[in-house]
Amino acid sequence: MNLAIVGCGVVGSSWALVFSRAGHDVAIYDRSPDAAKAALAFVASVDASCAKRCRIATDLADALAQADYVQESAPERLPIKQALYKEMEPLLGATAIVGSSTSGLPASSFTRDIGNAERCLVAHPINPPHLIPLVELVPAPGTAPETIRFVHDLMRELGQSPITLTREINGFVVNRLQSAVLGEAFRLVGDGICTPEEVDMAMADGLGLRWCFMGPFATIDLNAANGLAEYCANLGPMYHRLAKEQADPREWGPDLVSGIDARMRSLAPAQALPERRRWRDRFLARIIEAKRAIYKELGA
Repeated sequence: MNLAIVGCGVVGSSWALVFSRAGHDVAIYDRSPDAAKAALAFVASVDASCAKRCRIATDLADALAQADYVQESAPERLPIKQALYKEMEPLLGATAIVGSSTSGLPASSFTRDIGNAERCLVAHPINPPHLIPLVELVPAPGTAPETIRFVHDLMRELGQSPITLTREINGFVVNRLQSAVLGEAFRLVGDGICTPEEVDMAMADGLGLRWCFMGPFATIDLNAANGLAEYCANLGPMYHRLAKEQADPREWGPDLVSGIDARMRSLAPAQALPERRRWRDRFLARIIEAKRAIYKELGA
């Protein structure tokens, strides 16, 4: 299968590795030749054999000419995506499918006025997709069912973990879940209940240990003798009271943000962040390896 990357930032570069690692030929394109070269260099730095399956396209038409599937990872600005999709439409094959890496824009907002909208959808990865397998598939109202099936099957074949939403929704699934956690994290610090480090510890050494291999429903299903219904009967009223406390969303004001940022910079100065990200990626890779080994030993 011929796959194409359009847009070679951090996410597009990571997608190039995902595609080539699965044995596919990948055309890489970015309006900036340097960005395309950097994407290829990234793939080569991880696996030289994968880089041999990648090529830098001379232009957009070259990238799309033979593509069965295109992963669009252009900048997260609506006018840019709208113009790009109109430019891509006449260059795509009759059956080519396009998935967008957008982390928040609904596909309908940039495919509404093109003739191949039924073959377009959101395929939102969790950064970086070559390490984190989840992909959110979000169809627009006009996305064809066969388009959704094709991309779902492709993502599974690539080794990703796709989930399919029934309709467009602000923030999709992961960012909505993250929004709820972040909102409460900022509230706890803003109200002086605990420090940013302690919030992070509550997640890293508490909830996150379970959530890294089982989700919230599976977690509470095991936290009562007879499962989820009993848990909800016992603790549902408490969570309802908490939800009412949390029902007044707060802005992340500049004073609160600057205070938390200062604490974070005391732990990791700005110049240390690139190395910290590399540490994160190595840590993620080891966790994923361990999860796969444990699943193989114990079963899913």
